[in-house]
Amino acid sequence: MPEETPQNGLSESAASGLAYLTFIPAIIFLVVAPYNASPTIRFHSWQSIFLGCVAVGVWILNIILLFIPIIGWLISILLVLSLFVIWIVFVIPIIGPLAAKQAGV
Repeated sequence: MPEETPQNGLSESAASGLAYLTFIPAIIFLVVAPYNASPTIRFHSWQSIFLGCVAVGVWILNIILLFIPIIGWLISILLVLSLFVIWIVFVIPIIGPLAAKQAGV
């Protein structure tokens, strides 16, 4: 029977998922070993940071759009829903390749 190796810390998939909660765990995973040695965790951390920057831009745009009655409100709702859908996708179309380049994947 093969000997099991003890696992210390989070698994790769758990750390990758936690990186999307806010930018704080993403930055921690980029700095702290052994997480910064994993290309997958680095990729998801960078993608989370870039997605956070996009979310700030969408938030500012939403504030402006809320002053426009009806059409601005509808566009604002569509922006928020599309950002949520993009957040669920694992490799985001424009941000994903940039994150892969930063992670060295």
